[in-house]
Amino acid sequence: MEQNDSTKQVAAIKNGTVIDHIPPEHLFKIIDILEIGDMDNTVTIGYRLPSGKMGRKGMIKIFDKTEFDQTALEKAALLAPNATVNKIIDYKVSLDKDENGGKPCLPLPEKELRNIVKCTNPRCITNNEPMPTLFTWVDRGDWTIKCEYCGRKIKKENFELK
Repeated sequence: MEQNDSTKQVAAIKNGTVIDHIPPEHLFKIIDILEIGDMDNTVTIGYRLPSGKMGRKGMIKIFDKTEFDQTALEKAALLAPNATVNKIIDYKVSLDKDENGGKPCLPLPEKELRNIVKCTNPRCITNNEPMPTLFTWVDRGDWTIKCEYCGRKIKKENFELK
């Protein structure tokens, strides 16, 4: 069936959350991070949907759920920083906006990444003792973080989620 611009590919939901504009290559990892497979809620997953902004995108609709673990959202944001999150109440998008008045994106950690990213230094204490990792932003523009234990700097392309 050929589709035009007015055709919806995924049905509307009455109450819940829609996470949209997920890079398709990260969709299933984000599903794991948010533990969507463990939920009893109805979930709709769109994979490689057409997107004017991205070419192709992923999307997740979770029925009757509007709250998520903050650390999980921050992990997901590292994979999909431009993904939008909309809370739906009675078929309407809540009025939450980001600081620029647009749709809110997944929340990147503000100052520190606690127990989110694994240190790439095999000698770092966090890789040899049972303890949480702690990174701070060196440069948010080019996505560089620094381990607060060993000082190793890591760029986004080398992030390994914990």
